Amino acid sequence: MLGPRPPRAWPGASKAPSSRRTSTASSASLGKAPRSGAGAGSQGALQVFDEEGKNVTPLPLFQPDPNAARTHGSSISTTKPTLDETEPQQDPALSFSAVQEEGEAALTEAELEQRVEIFLSETDTLWMLDLPTALLSTEAEEAQRLLERNKIYTEICEAKIGSEYFEEKIVQTISGAAKTKEVQCETITVAEKGTVVTPWELDSSLDASGTEPAETEEPKSPAEKSSKSPTAEGQGQPEAVPSATESAAPARSPEEQECHSGAILTSAKLQQDLVVMERILMENIFQPKLAVYRQIPVLIEPVVTSATEVEEDEKEEDEEKQEAAAEPDAGPAEGAGPRLEQLWSYRCDLTRGRSVSSMAWNKVNPDLLAVGYREFVSRDQKKGLACCWSLKNPMWPERIFRCEHGVTAVDFSLASPNLLAVGTADGRVAVYDVRSRGDAALLDSSASLNKHKGPVWQLRWVEQDRGATAGDKEERLMCISGDGRMTQWFIQQRLDCSDVMQIKRTESGKKKVPAERERKSEGPISQQAAGMCFDFHPEDTDIFLAGTEEGHIYCCSCSGKEQILGTYRGHKGPVYKVAWNPSSTDMFLSCSADWSILLWHRDSHTPLLTFTSVTAFVHDIKWAPKSALIFAAVNEKRVEIWDLSVSIFDPVLSCAASPEGNLSSLLFARNAECLLLGDSCGQVGVWQLHSLPVPSTDQVGSLYDIVAPAGAV
Repeated sequence: MLGPRPPRAWPGASKAPSSRRTSTASSASLGKAPRSGAGAGSQGALQVFDEEGKNVTPLPLFQPDPNAARTHGSSISTTKPTLDETEPQQDPALSFSAVQEEGEAALTEAELEQRVEIFLSETDTLWMLDLPTALLSTEAEEAQRLLERNKIYTEICEAKIGSEYFEEKIVQTISGAAKTKEVQCETITVAEKGTVVTPWELDSSLDASGTEPAETEEPKSPAEKSSKSPTAEGQGQPEAVPSATESAAPARSPEEQECHSGAILTSAKLQQDLVVMERILMENIFQPKLAVYRQIPVLIEPVVTSATEVEEDEKEEDEEKQEAAAEPDAGPAEGAGPRLEQLWSYRCDLTRGRSVSSMAWNKVNPDLLAVGYREFVSRDQKKGLACCWSLKNPMWPERIFRCEHGVTAVDFSLASPNLLAVGTADGRVAVYDVRSRGDAALLDSSASLNKHKGPVWQLRWVEQDRGATAGDKEERLMCISGDGRMTQWFIQQRLDCSDVMQIKRTESGKKKVPAERERKSEGPISQQAAGMCFDFHPEDTDIFLAGTEEGHIYCCSCSGKEQILGTYRGHKGPVYKVAWNPSSTDMFLSCSADWSILLWHRDSHTPLLTFTSVTAFVHDIKWAPKSALIFAAVNEKRVEIWDLSVSIFDPVLSCAASPEGNLSSLLFARNAECLLLGDSCGQVGVWQLHSLPVPSTDQVGSLYDIVAPAGAV
């Protein structure tokens, strides 16, 4: 704070301003010599006394130098110095003494005894620089909040010092992006133009479309421009106005127009824009069903209708209620047990007429589904398809891979989620990259010497070692074929395989004559049983089950001298699927063409339970992902949900999910309470599972306790 210095205080200055009595004293008290020609009483300095007689004369702030006074003379100038705005105000004591010296000769004794009133006041304060304080009192209201901020800042500073990513700079302020931007451009002018086209002009333009387009006229030089006849301009005659055919652009031939339109339709930019528009439309159309699938609230738009429309809607609702009351119940009532509700179907014109052979979810993207299609029409075999469907577009697949023969098996890799393995009916195994928009295979087994001679009924990517760390895990592609071989494929520069085991046919216990034995050993192919399906143990990946066409199930090992650990005989027809229980890992299911579903224990070579509800082939079975007591099965006409904690004799749900064709495969959704059902018409229906019970943790480990007594009986 800068400002003029206030006058110095003296004793008795604390009182209110009052009259002061002045008197003269000897000049020796101020260090001055008496003036010549003047008395001692009139030559002394001015003194101030209070009412009590005390001397309260202010001391001067400036002490004049005696030498300087002798140099310039003893006379004191009576002229008043000019005060500048920047100079400080002159001391009152000095100015008063100067006035006293000026009127010293004219003052009399009576005037000197006269009382003079002097008022003292403080000058105004002038602030030249204001620096706010960085300190705050501990008693202030914001003291506690400031202490917490200081503590947090200290901790951040201490943590940053030891970090290798910390770099001290003068300024570390992040400049955010501007919310508003201004662009300066030229004013856009809009003009309206029009012309009248007559029929003969249209005819002439059509005739001109067959001729070659004229060459573009080059810009003329000023000399050429001046070579024109000036008569037209000088006489003001109007120039010739070009007709509509002359001013129009040269017409393209039909071939050129077709090429131009084809280039536009095949451009990558247009295709990408169409994909975005298509997905936006699909999300608008399927939003309620997709919301149910993802278990999020459904957006309902308000519908504004007139009074007549409201009455018609009410009449239609009443008629529907009456029809529903008249029809018998096709399934269990709502709330009484599980029920299915169809959301949508994955189907298009390409898949129509083909049967769904297999389905597989992508291991990383739960919205990507791979579906294999095959079909046999009389003696001809249609080409197969492997399609990748996305949840964002249920009406057209994202990727389409065409195969020469029907696709029998598909599966996604876990280590490389972009790789899709496909098995076909002619024994071919191919690996596709779903990131590529082309339909060419990345690897193919056509050139392999060990390729399968029969259909590849199932394939799967299996982890090499579950006990290893996540970075050391490797995958192997396993296949089972109708030629009786279980193979492991190597993903290298080319696709090649080695046999894990060969499935032999089991001889019956009946005695055969020597001629029959010789006939049996004549053909080597007859000694091998066709493999239909397999499933690896959920905990030990060296152990797997293999189902055969003759109805036997083998428990096999990939390592060790003895490959076959056990044989399970119970089915009278080909075994279509086997499935380990994900929780009770000693139990597994199998389904067959003999219309039955069998529940097995690993240590028992006879089935514990037999489930038979209809006289039809059972094509597929799957355990529920969240329950060890619930599984689903599909036969030719119906889908069944079995809950072993409720009943081991009848399914809790049985309904016809495909009225047009036969059901062929099923798959549980990974992140939703839904079931996917594929049929022989080429569609994959997505069905919502309602009221499906979730067993407690006590029931998970009690699967064997539930079925063992029933199996013993």
